[in-house]
Amino acid sequence: MAEMWIHMGPQHPMTHGLWNLRIKVNGETITDAVPELGYLHRSVEKIGERRKYFMNTTLTDRLCYASAMTWTHCYCLTAEELMGVVAPPRAQYIRTAVLELQRIASHLMWLGAYLPDLGLITGFLYGMRDREMFLNLLEIPSGGRLLYNYVKIGGVKRDLPPGFEAKAERVMQTLERRLKEYENLYDNSKIFRMRNDGVGVYSASDAINWGITGPNLRSAGVPFDLRQADSYDAYPELDFEPVTNTAAGGGSDCFSRYRQRIDEMHQSMDLVRQALAKMPEGRVMADSVPLRASGEAFRRTEDSRGEALMYLVGDGSDRPYRWKIRSPMFTTVSAAPHFLKGYKMADVPAIMGSLDMCIGETDK
Repeated sequence: MAEMWIHMGPQHPMTHGLWNLRIKVNGETITDAVPELGYLHRSVEKIGERRKYFMNTTLTDRLCYASAMTWTHCYCLTAEELMGVVAPPRAQYIRTAVLELQRIASHLMWLGAYLPDLGLITGFLYGMRDREMFLNLLEIPSGGRLLYNYVKIGGVKRDLPPGFEAKAERVMQTLERRLKEYENLYDNSKIFRMRNDGVGVYSASDAINWGITGPNLRSAGVPFDLRQADSYDAYPELDFEPVTNTAAGGGSDCFSRYRQRIDEMHQSMDLVRQALAKMPEGRVMADSVPLRASGEAFRRTEDSRGEALMYLVGDGSDRPYRWKIRSPMFTTVSAAPHFLKGYKMADVPAIMGSLDMCIGETDK
């Protein structure tokens, strides 16, 4: 049978953003694949090199529309290292709490987007419904629901208002009940399991070699989490271990990647509770933040999708001389041809959707 190339994108609903996946098929079987990025490239790094340090938090919010808080946080940590600034302890705890709330909101958006890929339209409605609760929480201190501009160089924009802890606890208790419903609805669904079990499998060693990080790495059984491995803010004071999952035969498959994010939402709620309970009193911004900086700084954080990395070079002016952003999804999407081969064309939405792609931070 003759082979042929098929374009899945850039307008295909499977792509979860503006990118193109070309697959070569022999009948229904995938024999090769080529991911094509660049459709959403906005030159964020170069634009940032022409703006003052404190102005770039509006750019970093837009790197990933599902996890804006984590990217701005990574930038602020890097700028603080460059400037020799340390955020006050209370600000570090607030950052930790809102980062975990953002992680939950991001995973819920992934869940809501992934399930329709498998034909479960109700899953989209459930995921978006529950995500709204966490957007409501993030709106309280930041004033925004998608692009927050809340984490600042030297701390956070404003303190948490009275009653925030009680509101957060009510929302998390509601999500805990609904996660049980999700697990009963999806884990016990024969169709869901057929579309996920043993599909899109890669081994732990391959994932490491390909540069896959975050939930997609931990779903292969690798307990690597930058919140512990290269800890920051209040994470050293919290009690937790990296969550991992594995496929039935070892490595990672679509189902273990689904389970990984469900389990991480449970963990994030525990971390929010710890951070709010241990939060000290005090200021939420450093006494002074310099407008100019020189030298170089490098920081990495555990984004909702993996290892976010930023590198800044300062030349003594009030703007970065060089700014480099490393996206966790760029390397993951680039590895896609390796774990698409041999599967059917109908498996592509399940495999690529299970990775939780965000093309905004991938293209930058």
